[in-house]
Amino acid sequence: MIQLLRHLTISLMCVCSFGTAWSADAPATPSTPSTPTESAVLDTRIQDLKSDVIALNRDLLVLEEELLFPANTQVALFVSMDVGKMFELESVQVKIDDKLVANYLYTPLEVQALHRGGVQRLYLGNLRAGNHELVAFFTGRGPHVRDYKRGATIRFDKDTQAKYAELRILDSSAKLQPEFDIKLWQ
Repeated sequence: MIQLLRHLTISLMCVCSFGTAWSADAPATPSTPSTPTESAVLDTRIQDLKSDVIALNRDLLVLEEELLFPANTQVALFVSMDVGKMFELESVQVKIDDKLVANYLYTPLEVQALHRGGVQRLYLGNLRAGNHELVAFFTGRGPHVRDYKRGATIRFDKDTQAKYAELRILDSSAKLQPEFDIKLWQ
């Protein structure tokens, strides 16, 4: 079904591209529009067709995500960072049930975005219902420019609803060290 819709979308895009090139480059013959108004009507129809193709492509992407990640098996992991004065994030590695599902190396610009309150979707996948263990490893530089590799673990029960987890990096001013935890969202 998805492949059929993709082929249809590609075919419509080709027709639109061919129609635009044909209307702009073709010499005036009895089969081509002979007046400027007919040419304008043809251009309008081509633009409308292009808009329809774009809308169809958007709908296809939404349908594809719903088919690949149905809500009853969907799990999504996000990364967020508090002020971040005590930890300079370099990478995050995530395992679910001892299977590596995400491994991400951060650029300085991405770390700045997290410091400004940004949230990154690190992983989107499927997970069967039942008990699971999520383990996240954070690597970076901590206080006194020391290398840090810390982890956070949580056990959770996945039911028939989508499950969302936030991997949080927080500054602990009481301990003068970063803290790492995982928050589950309903």
